[in-house]
Amino acid sequence: MRLRHIAGSEDFVLQSDAAVREPARFRGRWKEDFFRNHAPIHIEIGMGKGRFLTELSLLHPEINFLGIERYDSVLMKAIQRRKRAEKEGADFSNLSFLSIDARLLPEVFSENEISRIYLNFSDPWPKTRQKNRRLTSPVFLRIYRSFLKAEGELRFKTDNEALFRYSLESISSSGWSLLEKTEDLHRDPVLSRGNVMTEYEKKFSERGNPIFALYARP
Repeated sequence: MRLRHIAGSEDFVLQSDAAVREPARFRGRWKEDFFRNHAPIHIEIGMGKGRFLTELSLLHPEINFLGIERYDSVLMKAIQRRKRAEKEGADFSNLSFLSIDARLLPEVFSENEISRIYLNFSDPWPKTRQKNRRLTSPVFLRIYRSFLKAEGELRFKTDNEALFRYSLESISSSGWSLLEKTEDLHRDPVLSRGNVMTEYEKKFSERGNPIFALYARP
């Protein structure tokens, strides 16, 4: 996926208090040394412009949230969204962002440190030679297993049916347990309850596209 680079975005992210500097120094101590509480930690990998996570963090102040985004041009927009909401009185003391490639997350999180992972409308990387780049590939599932709690969850949403089918196979072949699945999230009376939409989800659902979702456990 080719993204337009925004000049100055790296410096913007580096200077922002909303982005964690040198996150590896908190490995194994995120609750105690960063959030300074004992609330569970949920992360979104590939958080985009931040609509999902900013809304979710306001709905659940009892949970700590970290947004993972490798592209500073995109992360800058999420930080700007947060700043606009803060000017209107929103409290984001339970939300911060990391500028990092997901492959490096074991350097940032230790065993059993994360309670939930969100993967929302990830790049499908449709070519066969790109399959290891998919965030639900066995490669990434091994990475998540290194820091996700045994009773934790992976929650995945997409509008791409091929990626959904691939993800189901990947979950099974990697020894994960499939907890729930749906091929039309917004019409599912159980899984749609409390659902927070992303930018892409809103756009795709307005076009009439069904939203696929699954919940899994390592």
